[in-house]
Formats: sequence, C-alpha cells, structure tokens
Amino acid sequence: MSLGFARKRTSNGGLASAKSRFVASVTIPLLLYESLGVFILGWAFALMFFDYSPGRLGGPILGLGGSNPFVGLGNFIEMVKGTSVEANLFRISLKNTLIFAVVILPLNLAITLPLAWLLESIGSRFRALYRTIYFLPVLTSSVGVALIWMTMYDPQAGWINAIIRFFGGTPVSWLSDPRAGFANVSVAMWAVILAYLWQDYGYNMVIFIAALQGIPLELKEAAMIDGASPWQVFLRITIPLIRPTMLFVCVMTMLSSFQVFDIIQVMTNGDPGYQTQVLMLDIYKNAFRYQNMGWAAAESFVLFLIVMGVTLIQMRLLRTNWEY
Repeated sequence: MSLGFARKRTSNGGLASAKSRFVASVTIPLLLYESLGVFILGWAFALMFFDYSPGRLGGPILGLGGSNPFVGLGNFIEMVKGTSVEANLFRISLKNTLIFAVVILPLNLAITLPLAWLLESIGSRFRALYRTIYFLPVLTSSVGVALIWMTMYDPQAGWINAIIRFFGGTPVSWLSDPRAGFANVSVAMWAVILAYLWQDYGYNMVIFIAALQGIPLELKEAAMIDGASPWQVFLRITIPLIRPTMLFVCVMTMLSSFQVFDIIQVMTNGDPGYQTQVLMLDIYKNAFRYQNMGWAAAESFVLFLIVMGVTLIQMRLLRTNWEY
C-alpha cells in the first residue's frame, strides 16, 4: 500500500511539474510580447514631446535631446495654430478623416441592417448561398480590392465610364480630377468610400444576422397578432432589441474608418491635391518617408484621443441597461 501511495505521489508530482512547465512556456513569451508593446507605446508617447528624427544624432538616452530637442507641447500647438506645411496637411488630413468616418457609418448601417433583415426573410434553401456571396469581399485583401476598383474607375478602359458613355454622358476622372465633387466632397473621396463600403459591408451584415436570429420569435408573432405590419415590427421590435449589437457595429465601424490606410494609399495615395489624404496616411508619410517621428507620434496621439472620444459618445448614446 505504501508503495502504491508513493507511486501516486510521484505521478502527481510529475503532472504538476509538466503543468508548471507548460504555464511557463506560455506565460514567458506572452510577458515578453506585452513588455515590448508597453515599451513601444511608451516610446511613442515620449517622442511626441520631441522634434525627433532617426536621421539625426541625438542625446545619449535613446537619441533624445541634442539635435532632437525637447519641444514640450510645441507639436500640438503647431497643429492648432501653425502655418507650416506639416500643420496645414494635418488639418486637411483630419478633415478628410472625419468626412470619411461620418459618411461611412450611416451608409454602412443603411446597407447592412436592411440587407441582413432581407436575407433572414428568404427561404433557408438559398440563405447560406447569399450570405457567402455577400461576405466574400470581406475575405479579399484591401490591396486587391483597391486594384479591382482602380480598374473599374479607369478613365479610358474602366467599365463605369463605359456605361456613362453608352448613355451619352461625360466620362469622369474618378481618382485624379481635383475639381469634380458632390455635396462638398471630392469625387475621389466618394470613389474610395464606395470601394471601402463594398469590402466592409459583409462583416457587419453577418453580425446583424446573428443578432436578428437571437430575437425571440414570440415577440414578433405577438406584434403581428396585434395588427402590426412587417415594417412596424422591424421599427418597433427589431431595432430596439438589437441596440447592443448596433453599439458594437457602430464602434467597430468608426474605429476601422478612422484607421483607414491601405486602400487609400493604393488607390490615390492622398491625391488629387490631398483631397483623400487621411490621418493614418499622413502619419505614415511623416514617420517613414520624411523621418519626422516626433510629429507623427503627436498625430497618432491626437487620433487616439479622437477615437476614444467618439467611442465614449457612441457608448453613451446607444448603450442599454436591459437584456431580453
């Protein structure tokens, strides 16, 4: 009996040792990764108070100081009051980013929510097929989407202008005409918005479908028995019950809109005349093309504050204190 007890203790001890090694093997790399992330964030936070460029030899501590002088809040003051090229481009980029995000959110909701509702109303035989078709653009890389839409927008060979010519209209230089615009927004920005919506709408559509499936059928049937039309059921029953999902969709859509970069870089690179230059593109150019890291870090912090503020406002307006 004592021998069996000893074997049991040895077995338990080996199992505990194996678990400890497994935990260590998972935890240590995670801690190293998180430490690196904290260092990068701290480094970016420090840079925004300096006129820093990696091409200049600075002080002894991470190159700060010396020819990379401390400017305090100088970068932020320049953004607001300055007349330099960087300050003007920052304000243009901020305006374009706000236009992009403000236009994207309502258009996305106007497409995805009714589409999800329609897909849920069709027969189950074709429902999965349509979901797959509408979700396919989400799986396409942004660069691929940009190249596809650039081909369609081509002034000479693009099929959009071919359709315009067929009906006797005047072709448009969608991505290069600085004078063309609609509703005080350049045509180039509208062209990028359309391409972005085409790629992004399937993601929110799937989320709304999941939310619609979670609504108890009894609630809809009770409303229909009381004489409500399908449209009234949608407005009075469906919309209020999916408000938590709408909050999630609004927050995630705004986050991605404020951080749009690759599709604009490929399609226009901020042209024509900086009419499509957004903050992420301006940050990228300042950091990696012009080596103006301090200014880019300050812009990144401003973008962080804007995104955080918009998110808090959305959570305040759309949150609910109940569940069904």
